[in-house]
Amino acid sequence: MGRSRERSGFDRLAALPWPIGLVAGIAGFFAIRHGVAWWLSHHGGLLAQGFARQSGSLFAPLAWMLLGICWMAALASFLRARRRRRLLETLATLESLAAGGWRQFELRVGEAFRRQGYAVEETGLGGADGGIDLILRKDARRTLVQCKHWKRRRVGVSVVREMAGLLAHHHADAVRVVCIGGFTKDAESFARGKQIELIGAEKLLEMIQAVQRSDVALPVLGPRIEPILAPPADTPAPAHACPRCGSALLRRTNRRTGEGFFGCSRFPRCRGTG
Repeated sequence: MGRSRERSGFDRLAALPWPIGLVAGIAGFFAIRHGVAWWLSHHGGLLAQGFARQSGSLFAPLAWMLLGICWMAALASFLRARRRRRLLETLATLESLAAGGWRQFELRVGEAFRRQGYAVEETGLGGADGGIDLILRKDARRTLVQCKHWKRRRVGVSVVREMAGLLAHHHADAVRVVCIGGFTKDAESFARGKQIELIGAEKLLEMIQAVQRSDVALPVLGPRIEPILAPPADTPAPAHACPRCGSALLRRTNRRTGEGFFGCSRFPRCRGTG
């Protein structure tokens, strides 16, 4: 259930990956600080060339202001991405999925699709009572998503019909309706055979757990590791529990190097070794 409002330039920049904000700030700084003077000196008349010699000091405050705005947007993007990631990592049960408000639910759904390789736009086109909450883009396809944080109410056929109308109106490729309380039989019957996917709480939780497992299988900060039944003969036994959290240590092997070691049983939340 998105909030309908006009998005400022800062909001649009903060919605992009944070490295883009950093690069945009640097590029804008040099374009204003030095690019304007260069262009005037090479393409303007005598008056413009004279102005170009003084433009360095005139445009310097504007250049620094643009750099600051872009880097503030990059910081906001970084903090939002970290918050979304933490919201998804804490989910383990249907109760935890339903916890929190509608905004957290939308962020969790968006992050789940983002980890599946979609470019996710969080939009307020639908207003407070429903509509388009997320726009997914992948492989030149555009998918509209509506999120319903209804805990004790099933999504009826009227909501699905509305999304079918938005599918045709916006010339999108598909529609997905995500909810917690489930769907009525009429809604499921109407969606059958159309480019409309209904995602209930159990299916959403399975999707979230799948992306969580994929993060474990392909960790960003190190090589892939898996537990094995027995360590190599030259691997010493650990003298104590995990030095970081105190949990039990498991025998593991590094698939890249083949070396044996003991890692925390709470991996990837804890990366302690013994």
